[in-house]
Formats: sequence, C-alpha cells, structure tokens
Amino acid sequence: MRILVLLAVLAGLTACVAPAPTRSAVVIRPDATGLQVDPVNKRIDFGRSPKGVVPAMDRELGRHVALPLEGCPTGVVRQLQWNDLVLTFTRERFVGWRDATGRQGQTCA
Repeated sequence: MRILVLLAVLAGLTACVAPAPTRSAVVIRPDATGLQVDPVNKRIDFGRSPKGVVPAMDRELGRHVALPLEGCPTGVVRQLQWNDLVLTFTRERFVGWRDATGRQGQTCA
C-alpha cells in the first residue's frame, strides 16, 4: 500500500514540473554586413543597437558570455560570445563578428 501511495505522489509531482523551454531552429549566418537570420529571412546588420541585438541573440542562442577587451580596437566596449560566434559592440552599435570561419567589421585580436 505504501508503494502505491508513493507512486501516486511521484506521479503528481512530475505533472507539476514545466517542460524546459526549447530553442527555435533559427540559424545565424555571419556575412559581410552583419548576420543573416534564417529561416525567418531577417537581418542583424552592423550599426544596430546592442539593446536590440543582445536580447535577440540570447533568446535564440542562449545566454552570452562576456569576454575581456584585450586586443580590441578603440571604441569597442563589449565583446560577447555565443558558442563560437563573438560579436563586438561600441556603446551604441554592433560593429563586428568573428567565428571559426572568419571575421568582419571591428573585431578584437
């Protein structure tokens, strides 16, 4: 009898656990003028505000990691990483990216 009660309690508890949120199947492809976002066919071009870029990237790729600014050009105040993609920002603009395939814009060494 105790086993049946225990199983009933466990079944009730597992029903209360919310499923983990799933990330969308968005693919972000860096290019000469910023980032192409597929399959939604949207763009995140150089010059966009970090206030819009960073939350969108976090939503699609997970939480970013802030990297040190050693080797960054003057004016770059943030260097953020999502997996192997690193984006650089001035106070007001998205200015560069780098990943395993290359780099574009203002990036850190």
